Amino acid sequence: MVVDSYQKKEERKHKNSIPSREAIIFLLQKYKNLMSQKKIEKKLCINNQNNKKALHHRLKLMEQDGQVIHVKKRFYTVPQHCKVIQGTVIGHRDGYGFLRTDILKDDLFLSSDQMKYCIHGDIILAYIMLSDKKKRNSAKFLKLLKPNNLLIIGRYYIHKKISFVIPDDTRFNFKIFIISDLKEKISIGSIVSVKLLYQSGRNIKVQGYITEVLGKKMSTNLAIDIALRTHSIPFLWSQAVKSELYEINNKSVEYDIKNRIDLRHLHFITIDDEDAHDFDDAVFCKKKNNTEENWSLLVAISDVSFYVKSNTAIDKEALSRGTSIYFPSLVIPMLPEKISTDLCSLNPQVDRLCVICEMNLSDKGELMSYKHYEAVICSHGRFTYSEVSQLWNGDIFLKNKYQKSFKYIQNLFDLQKIFNKNKISKKGIDFNNIEPKFILDSNLRIKKICENIRNDAHKFIESCMILANIASSFFIKKYAHPVLFRNHASPKKDNVVRLRLFLHEMGLTLLGGDIPQSSHYSNLLKTISNHSQYDIIQTILLRSMTQAIYSPDHCGHFGLDLSSYVHFTSPIRRYPDLIVHRIIKYLLLQNKKNIIHKKDNISKNYLYTTHEMREIGMHCSMAERRADIANRDVFDWLKCEFMHQKIGCILKGVISNVTSFGFYVRLNKFFIDGLVHITSLKDDYYYFDSLRLKLIGKAHKNIYRLGDVLQVQVVSVNLIERKIELSLYKSFS
Repeated sequence: MVVDSYQKKEERKHKNSIPSREAIIFLLQKYKNLMSQKKIEKKLCINNQNNKKALHHRLKLMEQDGQVIHVKKRFYTVPQHCKVIQGTVIGHRDGYGFLRTDILKDDLFLSSDQMKYCIHGDIILAYIMLSDKKKRNSAKFLKLLKPNNLLIIGRYYIHKKISFVIPDDTRFNFKIFIISDLKEKISIGSIVSVKLLYQSGRNIKVQGYITEVLGKKMSTNLAIDIALRTHSIPFLWSQAVKSELYEINNKSVEYDIKNRIDLRHLHFITIDDEDAHDFDDAVFCKKKNNTEENWSLLVAISDVSFYVKSNTAIDKEALSRGTSIYFPSLVIPMLPEKISTDLCSLNPQVDRLCVICEMNLSDKGELMSYKHYEAVICSHGRFTYSEVSQLWNGDIFLKNKYQKSFKYIQNLFDLQKIFNKNKISKKGIDFNNIEPKFILDSNLRIKKICENIRNDAHKFIESCMILANIASSFFIKKYAHPVLFRNHASPKKDNVVRLRLFLHEMGLTLLGGDIPQSSHYSNLLKTISNHSQYDIIQTILLRSMTQAIYSPDHCGHFGLDLSSYVHFTSPIRRYPDLIVHRIIKYLLLQNKKNIIHKKDNISKNYLYTTHEMREIGMHCSMAERRADIANRDVFDWLKCEFMHQKIGCILKGVISNVTSFGFYVRLNKFFIDGLVHITSLKDDYYYFDSLRLKLIGKAHKNIYRLGDVLQVQVVSVNLIERKIELSLYKSFS
């Protein structure tokens, strides 16, 4: 029996003489495991039925106050016995969900009961609970830290004069009841954006108000509108930005030109894709007669920082966007078009302000020395990768067309041959990805899908940009100035274990122990260069790696096999590059003033603090992921719209991913993935081997694994959920 010193006080306050909260907490603290209400009653000598009901009521009140945790049916514990964790809620169409955290490898399960307290996208505080019957750890909602304040896109309906919206995203598995009076009449089925009203408590109808009517008939442009709003991507320019833009447009650059090195006589050219909108880099190279330094390579990068100053309205908006996003029919630029496609774009035959990275290379293309300086250049030509590649392959028509530039382009070719021979841009992991190229018709729908082939011109510019980024990293590191490194950490140990299990199934080995190096990945790729399933193996290697991020911490770049790396070459479209430019120019200015004699001297004049860099790095990493997801959303819709015409077709493909609910097949002809759901495999009961990524038949032992070649039939296409469903037609394995 537990002695309760608070009992008399409780008896004076309440009709029923049940144990005090303090006594209950003391008991639960003493008992390390979960305790049922029956056991609590026994320990506290509660026999009366009314007192049992009163105890249950008290426990519920204590749960609301966070003093105890109700784990499962009438089982309790105290918070001290549970681990509290913060995470983001990931909803599921069937009502339950998961809690995704930064520190746990696996997501925590959220029951449908717990999902009554939160919705997809909420950031919550929760308790980690013991494993359930399915051997998965679960979470119990404690507190809402940050509600999902994103707009939700859905279809508008009316039933019995009640307006509601059904979200397109099935992770929001509820109706949103519209509470405000609508000023305009909205036709049923229209696609709208909705802002939720914050509501606490359970079993309350979700309410919100419509912010915008986007349209009714889906199109590429509407898919883009939906992606922008779904992911809260800024796309409108404020009045403050427009006002600053007017001042910038009238800004004189003549004085600044006089203080720069004049390189307008050098034959710089830009090389980009056919559909490029902004040109932020130009290149020039020449052979030298030096025994150690055989080549001089100049990479000119547009001096965006001259026009965009820190903490201005334009700068704040650029940081908010973080990156430019290139949709099929629309660009959401990081900087206003007047800057990105005019003032700062290295258009041909116009003077432009640049920051130069001048590099001296050995006869093997290795970086020997470098220097940075401010200059003015004039691009002597705008070329596409295709044109340069054709010129290098001896196209007579283009040679005659570009006579004035030909010898300079030939210099680039001579340097590229050195790069190719010595694999300058392939020191790290050389992934040879096959990327699809979508050809759109006049209605912005997919007309044709073909392989996007990278030629030597692509590889040359890539090598030039990597070298310039390396040189810029070396330069800033000399002064120990805070900067945003482009970090790519080594693969996590668990991912390496899974990768090796997969490779073992293929008869392959990854060397390097627990922490393989970049060279081990590279050697494996060389080993399998002629393997029939090279693409799938390469994909699994990629999946085992971590995501690159921006951070002031110096961690190196695993993929490129570099000790340090920064982004310097694209300040028009990436905010971290703009920061690197500001730091480089700041250090150059300090050098001119002879202020820097020791590393310590610069500490009083930091342009950015490490803390500021960390905050900016986290935001830019998020903005990069946000842009990728939004772009994928749009292309997923385009793919589904294209495949809708192929329903019933029988196509050949290869298994590209295996999950517990089926496997995805990449259709060879279209580079598009569709799902063969496990329920469509009627010949057996299949279970999922998560380590080896297989579905295995329990009775007949049929196996479906990555790389298996199949014939499948297109069964259905869901344009709203952007899903393509396939059924197995024939297996070749």
